[in-house]
Amino acid sequence: MTTPTWDPAQYLRHAGHRARPFTDLLARIPALPDERPRIADLGCGPGNVTALLADRWPTAHITGYDNSPEMLDQAHVDHEGTTAGGGRLDFAPADARTWTPEEPCDLIVSNATLQWVPGHLDRFADWTAALKPGGTLALQVPDNTDAPLHALMRDLAATPRWKSRLADVLRRTDSVHTPGTYLDRLARLGCATDVWQTTYFHVLTGEDPVLDWVKGTGLRPALTALADDPGARDAFVTEYRDLLRDAYPSAPHGTVLPFRRLFAVAVKGA
Repeated sequence: MTTPTWDPAQYLRHAGHRARPFTDLLARIPALPDERPRIADLGCGPGNVTALLADRWPTAHITGYDNSPEMLDQAHVDHEGTTAGGGRLDFAPADARTWTPEEPCDLIVSNATLQWVPGHLDRFADWTAALKPGGTLALQVPDNTDAPLHALMRDLAATPRWKSRLADVLRRTDSVHTPGTYLDRLARLGCATDVWQTTYFHVLTGEDPVLDWVKGTGLRPALTALADDPGARDAFVTEYRDLLRDAYPSAPHGTVLPFRRLFAVAVKGA
């Protein structure tokens, strides 16, 4: 898969909708072992949801990790510093494929990141081993590779015009596993595990809002792969836009984007 170049401004255009699954995940995380907890946010993006961790645990030392320089630059500017309760919020580069905590953590959280990380199930053992007794691993991933949003993109990329440049750069259909797979893997690591799915029905407004949404996330690998050929990039986006218009028709109240997500909260035994 092409490592995408991220655009924080585009990503944040739908920040409210994108943050809601994180707040739902946050609500299911229990009390942490320490009064001044150590927290890691793996795949923090521009830091807007990492800041919500500081609202919940204002005394914590929270580090957001990401492999995108663009996202980290935005996070440093917008959110880094001392928190209201005397804790600290900072950011650092890291790759989820290889990252292991350098010190014990009370909470490791990952929001809408692991779908980009092949083999992420195999990282759970290292991450749970780094948790303090009673600590939590919490994650949320989009679970909708079968939705038109992604299926149409893959189908278009596989056509003769685009196959040689795009067929292998998009999210795979097996990038997220079944809920039972996450439950089994985390439970076998000795964690009390809660797994669930939720489908959100986002009402989007504006011109071609579903395209605008996906330009911030799932379309990034294609945009990156075609970045050196603006004409081809624009042609692909136009074809994809037309497909999305049919799949997600507008209505007087807006355009509805159904979006299924998968959640897991795993608490290490005390």
